[in-house]
Amino acid sequence: MPETSSSARPSTMQLILVPSIITLAITILRLVGELQHWPGPWFSTTAGGGLAIIGISWLPLIFGPYFAFKLAGKGEGPASSGKSIAFPVLGLVILIAGGYVSFSARAQSPSTVILGFVIVTAAGALCFPGWGALSKALLAYGLAARIPVAIVMFFALRGNWGTHYDALPPGYNGPTDLWPKFLMVGIIPQMLFWVPFTIVVGSLLGAIVRAIARRDKPAMQPAA
Repeated sequence: MPETSSSARPSTMQLILVPSIITLAITILRLVGELQHWPGPWFSTTAGGGLAIIGISWLPLIFGPYFAFKLAGKGEGPASSGKSIAFPVLGLVILIAGGYVSFSARAQSPSTVILGFVIVTAAGALCFPGWGALSKALLAYGLAARIPVAIVMFFALRGNWGTHYDALPPGYNGPTDLWPKFLMVGIIPQMLFWVPFTIVVGSLLGAIVRAIARRDKPAMQPAA
């Protein structure tokens, strides 16, 4: 059964506020670092970010468990620990499949890339039956994290800033005009890949860490 608590339940906006501010600060730091050509492995201007340490893609590994504990402590835990893990596991499998379709060297057409992102989006949606409150928080956080990145990408593409925000993927053969290009390499990946990625990874790790914590929690002893 879900945990119960007499404390007031936090709104989604209250829950994600501090993580979103931290994420925005890291995004700004990364942009400045790339514009100033600060060194790797902390910063990278290659397409996709080059696994630079200063970035936001790994933050769901932290904020997933953070949201999970906050929600469970306020009475919004999952109805089933097993389902809260199983659905994100299935989502992860679909996420990998969709990512392969989108980023495979054989993805020669924009329609194939978009199909892959649609599959990835389905992976994110699949997490909601497992732990809806956590998935909702991660969806809101993912949007708060990725909308600023998309905005930065628009200006970077327009100004050719020489950052990873305007670096085109290898073998890119999509549109070259600003708005269609921004849609293809900015809006669609940020909204249809990175937001579902945030939901899947955050839901899976959050559910696992919470389940382990519950298992390790000592049972309450009856009063003498």
